[in-house]
Amino acid sequence: MGLKENLQKALKESMKAKDTIRKDTVTMLRAAILQVEKDDRKELTEEEMAVIVAKEVKKRKEAIPSYEQANRQDIVDNLNREMQILEEYLPQQLTEEEIEIIINEAIKVTGANSPRDMGKVMQEIRPKTQGRADGKMVSEIVKTKLNNI
Repeated sequence: MGLKENLQKALKESMKAKDTIRKDTVTMLRAAILQVEKDDRKELTEEEMAVIVAKEVKKRKEAIPSYEQANRQDIVDNLNREMQILEEYLPQQLTEEEIEIIINEAIKVTGANSPRDMGKVMQEIRPKTQGRADGKMVSEIVKTKLNNI
């Protein structure tokens, strides 16, 4: 069963259970996927949909600190709950060790030998990690490895 079917099923179940946060989160995710499909005029693959899910998780992670500063714990709690729900639809995330293996391989393939080669390395890594790892963490590991060459 694909992601779209899972989302449709989850929407029905959340409506029956009267779980408004889950219903709203699933509805928002379905709308985001459909909007990209409409804009690009094509049906998205599972990998492309995973990227959208990861972007939605990232939006919430980035919003939390500002709500914490404003002492809006209710919104922070909702955002955390939404992130938990969204993470259920992400593919298995790569471990830090797996990411390092991919990075080491990319450094060898690109022949990178200084921090100036970061763009080449990231371009090699991105297709393998997109939607399966936090881009910020990946770039920090790449930067550290290139600085230590």
